[in-house]
Amino acid sequence: MPELRPFQVRGATSADALQLHALLSANCWKHRVRSVGWLAELVANSQRAAIAVLPEQQVIGFLRGITDELSNGYLSMLVVAEAHRGRDIGTALVQHVTSGTPGVTWVLQAGRPGAEAFLASLGFVDAPLAMQLPRVQSVI
Repeated sequence: MPELRPFQVRGATSADALQLHALLSANCWKHRVRSVGWLAELVANSQRAAIAVLPEQQVIGFLRGITDELSNGYLSMLVVAEAHRGRDIGTALVQHVTSGTPGVTWVLQAGRPGAEAFLASLGFVDAPLAMQLPRVQSVI
């Protein structure tokens, strides 16, 4: 395991898109990030977006949230670089994005191995019914 270095969580901006694209592409999200420009728009259009960075500003984690700030919220794209997992980075990202919203029910569609146990440790509970209208696949 690499040396544990401190990290900081801050709001993500469109200016972080190049590093975010590299992080997501290297961590099983390449199919969802069409281009750096598209990712910059995605971040700009998310009400809440956060990144975890090392002191030298290397991006090692990402999470975005879409919410009405009153009742409902959706978390998407929770990613921590593989070499930095197990250091509470995911926890810090979730806390950052969901902070200040005690009346909001946050939902995250978790399909990655280990995600269910991790989310349960943060207080998420299984929601037995979820429906979705799948996106129309486009040519990238």
